[in-house]
Amino acid sequence: MQQDKIVVGLDIGTTKICALVGRKNEFGKLEILGMGKAVSEGVSRGIVLNIDKTVDAIKRAIRQAEEQSGISIGVVNVGIAGQHIKSLQHNGSITRNSHDTIGPDDVNRLTQDMYRLVTQPGSQIIHVMPQDYKVDYEEGIADPVGYEGVRLEGNFHIITAQSTAINNINKCVTKAGLEIADLILEPLASSMSILSEEEKEAGVALIDIGGGTTDLAVFKDGIIRHAAVLPFGGNIITQDIKAGCNVAPGQAEQLKVKFGKAIAQEASDYEIVSIPGLPNRPPKEVSLKNLAYIIEARMSEIMELVYAEIYRMGLHDKLSAGIVLTGGGSQLQNLEQLTEYITGLDTRIGYPNQHLGKSRIEAVKSPMYATTVGLVLSGYHSLDERNLSRTPYDYEEQLHAAPAYYAPQPAAAPAPAPAPAEPRAVVPAAPAPASAPEPAPVKKEPGAASRFFRDIISRTKGLLIDDYDDKQY
Repeated sequence: MQQDKIVVGLDIGTTKICALVGRKNEFGKLEILGMGKAVSEGVSRGIVLNIDKTVDAIKRAIRQAEEQSGISIGVVNVGIAGQHIKSLQHNGSITRNSHDTIGPDDVNRLTQDMYRLVTQPGSQIIHVMPQDYKVDYEEGIADPVGYEGVRLEGNFHIITAQSTAINNINKCVTKAGLEIADLILEPLASSMSILSEEEKEAGVALIDIGGGTTDLAVFKDGIIRHAAVLPFGGNIITQDIKAGCNVAPGQAEQLKVKFGKAIAQEASDYEIVSIPGLPNRPPKEVSLKNLAYIIEARMSEIMELVYAEIYRMGLHDKLSAGIVLTGGGSQLQNLEQLTEYITGLDTRIGYPNQHLGKSRIEAVKSPMYATTVGLVLSGYHSLDERNLSRTPYDYEEQLHAAPAYYAPQPAAAPAPAPAPAEPRAVVPAAPAPASAPEPAPVKKEPGAASRFFRDIISRTKGLLIDDYDDKQY
């Protein structure tokens, strides 16, 4: 039963490292049992640079998640992103010995052959996603199982990542005393928690604005058509505020979060925020109008780059569902209006609550946890043919194999969080949208994972991850 499985997602981000412990309830919704979060100091633009600092942050996040959930965590699903992500198209084939009916083993053998492809030096394959198949002379087959033929061919989309980046993630997770169940491309994980099937069919662009990168994933007809990673995120806005307002980095971040607006016209001409000065220095006054001008200039640039990607692929007029913004950077005030003005497409903020059940941890419904929630969901839905036979990690089963390591711990009462410093002016947060209607529970049947993969993932076509030069602004 899926509700008996416990899955842990670990998001190693540029600004934070977050761990979520979740399981499916009887209604098929995801129940969050525990959450841990730590400041990320060893990661830059999605790439681990300082292993020791990253390991310490992972341990702190895991420890908090264990205390809240009462579960001893040993296996995690980890996300990966960054400019080093690349993709390619490849055609493979196998010749069978008879005209017997093609079975799942034949399809799996063809898929496994793709993992043995020779890639560019310094890179390795993380995902193999079938596009369509050909049996003898019959083309355009979505599912070849049940066909009769000798030659089976397939078109595959292959995603690679830099070996150094993968090795650094593996080292950090291993040194933290954990094991990686799956390494998942973060835009795919975010789409699982944010987008509905109706939006994917109609055509939608998911823009995940993180601390170091902005990820783009475009869906049409239920298929991911294009993806790109931009090396700009919320941190570059903080740097602009630091330089433009001549304030400390921590003060610049607080100004952005508490008072930042993406459209300068929406800011008051006369509203001023007083910032504490250095020791023995007078306070510094910052105009919210000037602050909004700085934010609008940088956010306009990021959105124009994103829309240029969509336009370059010819998908700008195929997005009936418009644009969905998520990630921590999407919480800037008036960002929806700015995006609509630049792209001309309907825009909404994506909250990862359509798959979430009732939980005492309400903070997880924020857009900044969309990727982490998607990583937990990916534990229940395989992303490629490697995992068709794998079920979500069951901690109950491991109690018999390794009782000392996986023994459940009594749930400890979480320590009260320190009260955050209140600013002089507080902008009320917009209420979270109501959760989508609950879908019917998914029944685990033989071949269900295969059908899910074919319907959701194997139809992905035209996926392209573009690299951008690391520009300094």
